[in-house]
Amino acid sequence: MKDSLFARNPSVLIFLGVLALFVAAVTVLGEGVGLGLISTSFVKTLGKTLCLCLIAIAMDLVWGYTGILSLGHFAFFGLGGYMIGMWLMYARTETIVAASLAQAEIPPTPQEIRDAIGTQIFGVVGGSDFPAIWAFSHSLPLQLALVVLVPGLLALVFGWLAFRSRVTGVYLSILTQAMTLALSLYLFQNDSGLRGNNGLSGLQNIPGAADVPQSLLSIWFFWGSAAALALGYVIAAFVVSGKFGSVIRGIRDDEARVRFLGYSVEAYKLFVFTLTAVIAGIAGALYYPQAGIINPAEMAPIASIYLAVWVAIGGRGRLYGAVIGAGVVSLLSTWFTGGQVPDLPLGIYTIKWVDWWQVLLGLGFVLVTLFAPKGIGGLFDLISGRRAPARHGADLGPDTGSFREKEADQ
Repeated sequence: MKDSLFARNPSVLIFLGVLALFVAAVTVLGEGVGLGLISTSFVKTLGKTLCLCLIAIAMDLVWGYTGILSLGHFAFFGLGGYMIGMWLMYARTETIVAASLAQAEIPPTPQEIRDAIGTQIFGVVGGSDFPAIWAFSHSLPLQLALVVLVPGLLALVFGWLAFRSRVTGVYLSILTQAMTLALSLYLFQNDSGLRGNNGLSGLQNIPGAADVPQSLLSIWFFWGSAAALALGYVIAAFVVSGKFGSVIRGIRDDEARVRFLGYSVEAYKLFVFTLTAVIAGIAGALYYPQAGIINPAEMAPIASIYLAVWVAIGGRGRLYGAVIGAGVVSLLSTWFTGGQVPDLPLGIYTIKWVDWWQVLLGLGFVLVTLFAPKGIGGLFDLISGRRAPARHGADLGPDTGSFREKEADQ
């Protein structure tokens, strides 16, 4: 038991307990199966927030623990959304088209139904034929597999090319940002096969659940998002615990030294990069059916920068810090940009919080970086009495490291 995950990382049980209480409270207070004190729209907001917390964990794993500042993880998030969105659009349109053509005197052939579906989906961009990437859109199991495979394969190929070339630091960040920008610009084109700027819409209408009210669907997705977040947290905690976690922390702190010790640094980085891309894709697949629409603007590089800001504010290198940062910033963003905060008149100028929210977010990031580099999660260190080890004595080696002469004697 001493070597169990929960013994090595006691925050896991605490997090799961708090998450379970939160889910129970929202379920009891929500409109779907509870007292109706929380609106359906806010339940959807909470469900989407849990998905953002999940991708924040992925970002913390790749940046806070491994030291790879990726500015492209929202691309994987968006790809997961597109993969499930293709099935949602196809299945919903198929139901509508089949019901419409069923009234014809001559029953339609399967090909006529498929042609009508293509016209309905792609007519907005002047097309009617299904692109090759929609080959499996009729199958839910295959599209669910693509939710994992497409982000994972993209991350595997990109990471293999970048890490084998030993691209690090700001150069790697620029490369990931360039990848995201290129993908976003490609999807904006009408001939990309994903309806260009129009994106995929109507994703909140779940095929086969036409008689289920949105109040109940929102609770189902909220439960699914909570379950995914709990599983993602446990997987991430398992990864950062034990020997593997020590190695990736070593890569973060001194990559050259870890390579000198004989570890395959590139393999460790590639595994973490690919794993976090898969987690991001799953988070996106749960997020966009609750949002109802996805378009290429969701994958713009600024979204990945926001993700890094959330993790920094919450406290990178702490899984619960990433969750706190994403949750707090997401809910505050909804509050400020949703027009719920009254404008502040200052005589000659009136502050409209919808316009000033990004300024506040940037200011908060700067203040946290300067005065609280451990983020909100660092407050738990003060409460629990955790202290960093005293660093005294000469360095044991030619480079400045964390292991000192006096510590070696203790």
